[in-house]
Amino acid sequence: MKTIKELLEFGFINIDKPTGPTSFVTGQIVKNMLGLKKTSHLGTLDPMVTGILPIALNRACRLNEYFMHRDKTYVGIMRLHEDVNDDKLNDEMEKFLGKIIQMPPVRSRVKRAEREREIKRFEIIERDGKDYLFISEVQAGTYIRKLIHDLGERIGGAHMLELRRIRAGLFSEENIVNLYEFEKAVKAWKNGDEGELRKIIIPAEEMIKKVLPVVDVEERQLKGLLTGKPLHKGEANVKDEKFAIFCGEKFIGAYKKVNEGEIIARAEFVFN
Repeated sequence: MKTIKELLEFGFINIDKPTGPTSFVTGQIVKNMLGLKKTSHLGTLDPMVTGILPIALNRACRLNEYFMHRDKTYVGIMRLHEDVNDDKLNDEMEKFLGKIIQMPPVRSRVKRAEREREIKRFEIIERDGKDYLFISEVQAGTYIRKLIHDLGERIGGAHMLELRRIRAGLFSEENIVNLYEFEKAVKAWKNGDEGELRKIIIPAEEMIKKVLPVVDVEERQLKGLLTGKPLHKGEANVKDEKFAIFCGEKFIGAYKKVNEGEIIARAEFVFN
């Protein structure tokens, strides 16, 4: 079993971000309370948006690229500016399914240029007058507030009242922890009881196995691989463009397939 020190060095915490703080500030809260050198968050949430905000701890920050560009799911409340027939609303929402062209909002942190995004689900769950509870599954980088605005352009106006992220790639509400529960777990850990903190830290190895194919190597190969040595023909059976190397349960690193004669793969990240 991993020690708490090992988990803090290479793990994730799935924070339930509250309304108010930015994603960066939320990550800093985790970093400062745990006394870490570094944290990073996977997918920014606006200050008023709540829900899933995975925080990478210390060396797990190096794995961000393998998790960032995965689909997200949101639930929210939008308010229509005019009375709209349910059938009309559903028909207009269906027109956004599939590939759309979206311009980031004026206040976004990215360069404002049109870009293609895919909407996989966009439907109403229930309504109360002009307020509608909706769910939307989208490609990473989709702006839900802009999606609601663009829908409103077709039906006489609409704006978003509330938004919550309920899934970010492999991270869901099943293992989420709010800041109050997190703070209690940290205080207990500092007082000698690591049980609750251990429950909320997700080992990075567990997550990397879900996003990359695993190639297993023998123990005799470890010395070279842990120093960043590339993988040569005959050392492993490599089929995928990107993969994770393990020796039993020990994570060695993330590798990328290359075509360089005897060299068949080079490390993108080595954990030693």
